[in-house]
Amino acid sequence: QAQLVESGGGSVQAGGSLRLSCKYTGHDYYEKWMGYFRQAPGKEREGVAAIFTRGGTPYYADSVKDRFTISQDSAKSTVYLQMDSLKPEDTGIYYCALDTSLDPWLNGGASDYWGQGTQVTVSS
Repeated sequence: QAQLVESGGGSVQAGGSLRLSCKYTGHDYYEKWMGYFRQAPGKEREGVAAIFTRGGTPYYADSVKDRFTISQDSAKSTVYLQMDSLKPEDTGIYYCALDTSLDPWLNGGASDYWGQGTQVTVSS
């Protein structure tokens, strides 16, 4: 059974940086969208960023544009989310996800695979 294995996260002060990593253990990494969602207490899940594993322009939510950068190491089937200039409103559980479509990030809904989630806490 293929899995998404997440690492990274933690606590940081506002203005700081964190990096998340997510490795896909399956053998069909290509032709997929892979990225992150986040969910804060009392808020709906939000698609944060995604990258197409064959390349191209990544997707970013407006709330993180110019602060977050998603990248990949295709040889390792791993995606990275570099989060800079963090704000308290970035606090939440970040979930890695993989899907054949960008639709979950754009319109909500379930993704084909989910990681276990990692906590990101930004203090003011």
